[in-house]
Amino acid sequence: MTEICNSETLPPHRGLHSVIAHRNMATRMALIIFGLFAFGCSTFASAAESGIQSLTNHPVGYLAIAIFVIAYAFVMLEEKLHLRKSKPVLLAAGLIWFLVAGAAAMSGDTESANAALKRNLLEYSELLLFLLVAMTYINAMEERQLFDALRGWLVNKGFSYLSLFWITGLLAFFISPIADNLTTALLMCAVLMKVGEDSPRFIGLGCINIVIAANAGGAFSPFGDITTLMVWQKGVVEFTEFFRLFIPAAVNFLVPAVIMSFAVPSEPPKDATDPVIMKRGARRTVALFLLTITTAVLGHNFLHLPAVVGMMMGLAYLQFLGYYLQISFKRGVARERVWAENHQNTRLLERLDKAVPFDIFNPMARTEWDTLLFFYGVVLCVGGLGYIGYLSEVSQLLYADWNATGANIAIGAMSAIVDNIPVMFAVLSMEPDMSHGQWLLVTLTAGVGGSMLSIGSAAGVALMGQARGYYTIMTHLRWTPVIMLGYAASIATHLWLNANLF
Repeated sequence: MTEICNSETLPPHRGLHSVIAHRNMATRMALIIFGLFAFGCSTFASAAESGIQSLTNHPVGYLAIAIFVIAYAFVMLEEKLHLRKSKPVLLAAGLIWFLVAGAAAMSGDTESANAALKRNLLEYSELLLFLLVAMTYINAMEERQLFDALRGWLVNKGFSYLSLFWITGLLAFFISPIADNLTTALLMCAVLMKVGEDSPRFIGLGCINIVIAANAGGAFSPFGDITTLMVWQKGVVEFTEFFRLFIPAAVNFLVPAVIMSFAVPSEPPKDATDPVIMKRGARRTVALFLLTITTAVLGHNFLHLPAVVGMMMGLAYLQFLGYYLQISFKRGVARERVWAENHQNTRLLERLDKAVPFDIFNPMARTEWDTLLFFYGVVLCVGGLGYIGYLSEVSQLLYADWNATGANIAIGAMSAIVDNIPVMFAVLSMEPDMSHGQWLLVTLTAGVGGSMLSIGSAAGVALMGQARGYYTIMTHLRWTPVIMLGYAASIATHLWLNANLF
């Protein structure tokens, strides 16, 4: 996407007086902001002297909240404004920490804000490198045409619309715990768009089903969503404990899927197309990705190493495979050319004519950097608000004034409006004293709560762009009561099956 920066200039007819007025207005605004900041710093200084380390009731705290709310409003309007979501939160993160550090410095505290910021940066760096490796593997599989081959296989089997509705939903549910829910949703949506071109109603229903399935599947695995990854890396839930959410997550998917299946069109889809042939190394990439996950889990569970160490080790696996594919490139192409000529496969011959050696840095370059930078902004924004003291107050409201079960259910509903990443990071930053059953409950609700609205999860937002005109906010909203039924059923199932953990 090309961005055009338009510099604003004053119209020439305004003259010198307009210029002076414009500058005076800017000066007054700067003085007002500085005054608020200075007043907040002075009140913080007096609060620090009296032992109250909080800015929640002072202008600096109010200004930080306002900055975060405005930035997140831009995030929620991303589809309308076409402004990448990382931009406003990156700016907000910097502004909030400048306010916090300035207030702390003027009170004579030059260390605590710096130490808090470094803790947030450490948490982010671990997640950044973990996600970088996972996204690189997914991009490598895509480059090797693994997902295209899967899509072609499904299309060419001649399934009915109802069969494809269930197949894509089940695949989304079982693939998202290994890949992430966003990639899985995009893959399954590509299948729907291919076979359902003549049935907009099928595409709309199938997209809703995929969003629900991908979010539900991602809830019972540390690798299925960024929120579950954060919970695992924080150490509040062990790797094997996530699988206790399998049945509740399945209920969350199956309840609305069964009801929606009655609305799936009965006519057959259009004729199939030619199959896609995977590139060399596609299956080996999958095997190495599974080996990478195993390495990360074993290192984390038995050696108590951060999971990112195993993931970075797994990146080396992929690099060595890439090296092998490079040195054997000519020999491999020659062998495939002989096979293609013997089978008169003109499509494969055309592809071999354009083939280039595998380069590990090409999949790495296609990483979703907007998401990673957005995550940086969220972590620092929430960390700054936590340093000010807002998270302590929210934790008191939710987990002391309310009961933990009601709070965790409300957090899931909140994730349908606000992205589940800042919601879950805020909960982890609060560190409420909860049982394992409650931690699993908030993991479940934050993961599947976003399915209630199309804007509530990355999968839903992405599919609105991919299936534009077929899958919309209103298309999803018509089925929200059914999805809420699945949400309630999954919570009830978890409370019943895992009652011994509460």
